[in-house]
Amino acid sequence: MGRGDGQSGASETARLRRAGVSVRLRARLALAASTALAGLPALLAAGLVPTSALAAFGPVETTLGSALVGALAFAVLVTVALARTRARATERIARAEAAAREAARRADRAETLLAGDEERLLVLRAGEAPRTAGHLPPETGVPTDAARLAALDGWLAPESAAALAAHLDRLSVTGERFRLALTTSAGSPLEASGRAAGTSRLVRLRELGEEHRRLAEAEAACVRAERESAALKALVARLPHPFWLRDADGRIVWHNDAYARAVEVPEGAIAAGGEAPELLDTSDRAALAAALAERTVVARRVAVVAAGERRILDVVAAASEEGSGGVGVDVTELELADAALKRTLDYHTRTLDQLATAVAIFGPDRRLTFYNAAYQSLWGLDTALLESRPEDGALLDALRSARMLPEQADFRAWKREVLSSYQSVEAQEHWWHLPDGQTLRVLASPHPQGGVTYVYENVTERLDLESRYNALIRVQGETLDHLAEGVAVFGSDGRLRLWNPAFASVWDVDIALLAERPHIGVFARRTAAPGAAARRAWEEIAAAVTGLAEGRPRAVGRCERAGEVVIDYATVPLPDGATLATFVDVTDSVKVERALIERNDALVAADRIKDAFIQHVSYELRSPLTTVIGFTQLLADTRTGPLTDKQREYTDYVLSSAGALLAIINDILDLATIDAGAMELELAAVDVAATIAAAVEGVQDRLREARLELSTKVPADVGTFVGDEKRVRQVLFNLLSNAIAHSDPGGRVEIACAREAEGVRIAVSDRGRGIPTELIDQVFDRFVARPTGASRHGAGLGLSIVKSFVALHGGTVAIDSKEGAGTTVICRFPSRPGETAARETTPTRRAVTS
Repeated sequence: MGRGDGQSGASETARLRRAGVSVRLRARLALAASTALAGLPALLAAGLVPTSALAAFGPVETTLGSALVGALAFAVLVTVALARTRARATERIARAEAAAREAARRADRAETLLAGDEERLLVLRAGEAPRTAGHLPPETGVPTDAARLAALDGWLAPESAAALAAHLDRLSVTGERFRLALTTSAGSPLEASGRAAGTSRLVRLRELGEEHRRLAEAEAACVRAERESAALKALVARLPHPFWLRDADGRIVWHNDAYARAVEVPEGAIAAGGEAPELLDTSDRAALAAALAERTVVARRVAVVAAGERRILDVVAAASEEGSGGVGVDVTELELADAALKRTLDYHTRTLDQLATAVAIFGPDRRLTFYNAAYQSLWGLDTALLESRPEDGALLDALRSARMLPEQADFRAWKREVLSSYQSVEAQEHWWHLPDGQTLRVLASPHPQGGVTYVYENVTERLDLESRYNALIRVQGETLDHLAEGVAVFGSDGRLRLWNPAFASVWDVDIALLAERPHIGVFARRTAAPGAAARRAWEEIAAAVTGLAEGRPRAVGRCERAGEVVIDYATVPLPDGATLATFVDVTDSVKVERALIERNDALVAADRIKDAFIQHVSYELRSPLTTVIGFTQLLADTRTGPLTDKQREYTDYVLSSAGALLAIINDILDLATIDAGAMELELAAVDVAATIAAAVEGVQDRLREARLELSTKVPADVGTFVGDEKRVRQVLFNLLSNAIAHSDPGGRVEIACAREAEGVRIAVSDRGRGIPTELIDQVFDRFVARPTGASRHGAGLGLSIVKSFVALHGGTVAIDSKEGAGTTVICRFPSRPGETAARETTPTRRAVTS
């Protein structure tokens, strides 16, 4: 018995006690009444009770006697009754007290039993606070507070709380007992049983034992299995794929709607007692049965006729003790798509092999599944290695060992970053700067089904082009901004796109106006000067910019704006449809040009007069000079008669001066011929050694006269070159004469030659005073003579002749001189004139400083 039963016994005891008190009260009242009746005669005799009060009862004597007798009888009866009632009440009180004591003992025993069995009793009564008894371990999560225990939420799992609340509601309405398994929020299993007791609801919570817990779990699993089975059957019935069940004899006992549609029978034919036709042919059924005899689950691709069409099914069959079941997934479209995909992949493979961009595809297992020819060529990998499907990380290690990957301070971290593409959902971009100077843009694109596709784009040339393009743009921008020439670019719509500061300066335009990029019409109206020439110029430029002519003619001209500013303009059509217009302020140039033209005309006239004078004088002097030389030679000849020593000395002076004058005249005539472009070389094989020897022989007298030593360095294998031997000998003669003239007595002159890859090199050196630095650039000018101490100056034509004749041969002349240490003149003759480009178009010099 619970505590509730003990409380009920105590209430009964109290009720019985109240009944005993009522009986004793009635007994006392009866005793008082009998006493009053016994003393009535005395009251009458004393006159305390009037006699008239008894008139209603009849005569006094009769009435009094009868009353006395009745009162006595009533008193006796009441006394007896009261005695009996008192005895019974005493007995009842004793029994009630005994029952209350028994109920208390039973309540104590119930509480002891509840405490020992680890269960908790919840008493719920309408209008009263819930009461509880017993206890459960704290780890079960059952609260000790009665109000929280009755609330259900918080300590029970949501499903268990909802189930218990529903059963309590039914218990209140119908009195239906229940027993169910619950789960607390702490995960402990409980058993809850409920019943009604009067107006109270009693709920007993008990922790399940191992067997009860297993039984509860099994019951719950069974319920879940039944629900899942029903849901699965309903789902299978609605599947778009045919599904069937067979008994042990192989007959179809159940199928879904898709199977009925496939075999073209009404849905539910099996339930109606019909026999469903077979979807698979005999051979396929036999093959499946044979396979199921060996293993539980079998998968097979078969061809069937479903709903009048040929379809391909992937059939999965499973065996059980009662029979077997199967499902057929229609893969017809998948099969067609697979075939199309294979064709597409083959086409893409062939296409990728033709690409210059390297492509490699790695599967979900990180192994190489595809590569194109460019990939193999990029890394120079062996075909056998690539066909072995290497792992991505191992391939990176191999490339690193071959020093083909970018150098990294932490290769492992870099490798992890590269391989992180396998876990990424977005494409990743890397830039690899390879040790061989190449730059790769590596695009790692993860595949939705796993794996990564790498695209290696060689951007070395592109980066180089971009760098050069950006540098060129910057150079062009800086160049345009610093040009003295005004530049403006007008688009095909006639609006200004580009200009430089010189443009604004040339036309005296505000920069703010140019920033608005005005149309050429507005621009022309605002910038054109009132002069007719400027208006015509802008009209011509506007026609070139906005005209519709297919040829897009160029406009070139000169105009003069206000302020006597002369501007040269020109337009150039650009490939993108724009037009470039250039403007040059040539005011100063025009003024200078006019002055120069006038001066040039005067100089040309003077030059013509000079040339005519020189040629006239040369020819006029040459004839009498020849006569002088001839008669002087006759006079010096002993055959014409003897001469005195003095006469012979004078004759020698005349011959020497006449010869020098004739050489000057011949040089002048040669230079005039060269300037007129009439000089022609008589080309033939020139023996270098013989030509040098002839030139040396021609200066022997001068060497003896100047007391100089001449050394020659001519290799035996110097050979020949094609040239004019007479002019080459004249060049060497002039060089030797120049060296002798600028050497001190007792000095040394040297001539050396050598064979070079492009021809012959001849150098003439002296150890004279050298050439001052400020005069080196003038040594090849005509009529420029250097002072030679006490000796007379030359005409200053020797080196000019040398320069002209060497240039006619296509060679070069260079001077290496150090003041106070001597001079070396170096002539280079090509193997054949015009066959080898000269290294220098004009004679060069190298000034040696101390």
